[in-house]
Amino acid sequence: MVVLRAEFLALLAVAVRSVSAQQAVWAQCGGIGWTGGTTCASGSTCVVSNSYYSQCLPGTASSASTSVAVVTATSSAPVATSTGSLDAKMKSVGREYFGTCADRNTLSDAAYEAIVIAEYGQVTPENSMKWDATEKSRGVFSMSDADYLVDWATSHGKLIRGHTLVWHSQLPSWVSAITDAATLTTVIQDHIKGVAGRYAGKIHHWDVVNEVFNDDGTFRTSVFYNVLGESFIDIAFRAAKAADPTAKLYINDYNLDYAGGKVNAMVALVTRLIAAGVPIDGIGSQAHLIVNNGAIPYMHQPLAALAATGLKVALTELDIRMTLPSDATKLADQSSNYQTAVYACKRTANCVGVTTWGVSDKYSWVPDTFSGSGAALLWDENFAKKPAYTGATAGILA
Repeated sequence: MVVLRAEFLALLAVAVRSVSAQQAVWAQCGGIGWTGGTTCASGSTCVVSNSYYSQCLPGTASSASTSVAVVTATSSAPVATSTGSLDAKMKSVGREYFGTCADRNTLSDAAYEAIVIAEYGQVTPENSMKWDATEKSRGVFSMSDADYLVDWATSHGKLIRGHTLVWHSQLPSWVSAITDAATLTTVIQDHIKGVAGRYAGKIHHWDVVNEVFNDDGTFRTSVFYNVLGESFIDIAFRAAKAADPTAKLYINDYNLDYAGGKVNAMVALVTRLIAAGVPIDGIGSQAHLIVNNGAIPYMHQPLAALAATGLKVALTELDIRMTLPSDATKLADQSSNYQTAVYACKRTANCVGVTTWGVSDKYSWVPDTFSGSGAALLWDENFAKKPAYTGATAGILA
């Protein structure tokens, strides 16, 4: 159920000032920058997850409450995922992961990396696997940043969502200039073989095609659709299956959060693909949301409609932006919205997981794209945990 706004305001007030009250089970109880309570309610113990986060975990305490000193900074990052992490909680309710996006630049920030290690079980490359990053010139592949992400994720035991093989944006001009159907077909197949084939067996999900629809449900104008029509989607999925037979293959799009033409078009498209034997496994709903958008309370309905196709679904790029500056009311509302969004996945049987589009507001794409908006993620620009984290956690455990 949705936690009332007043309750979130109360939680925020606790987070803002230093208090001595006992923290509830699953609540934060320490970490760099933490100014809240450091004792846990009876039956739980404050356990250090990493330098930035300690949490009251159940079942390890005696009848007396237990406290822990606030953690100070260390030079080394943790090497294992916390049992109290977002990912662990998501797995505890039968889902595959709770993830985020990352790349060499963000993982080079020790604070960002530490949170990814401690809290998340899956990573999506934010930019390093897109066409302009991997094949700027035809047949010449540049994969060092993508290799870094794959090697990092593999060494830290994280699942990887490959993103993305065919997309109209961040596309080199040489691809956009193609006018011949046979040439473009070969180019798509060769690109997917070069990128997906390189990491065969290492990628959990692939976003094979991305953002193929306009919001009214018509096909987006792109070189792929202009030259090949709808068949480019079939070509891409079959090429991806050949390149990486074990990966689960997804179609991904935004504004699938409310009923209407785009959701209807997506359902119709995947129904046609399934009937034609195209190897498609899932639908990704990006879920770039706005605080208190009227569709958020009902977003489980279009997600259920997508899942009714029989495919798996996932929230693949979740963030919830607000008009800046943030304040206590906006943060509380955002927390409630995160709970609703995450619970939309939790309550949908075919939903395998949630990925937030970033960890910290410090690196969010939102301010550069939506002027005057930001503060869209679970940690702020100083890597302090926001009420939104509580909301996301509540959505998992609801």
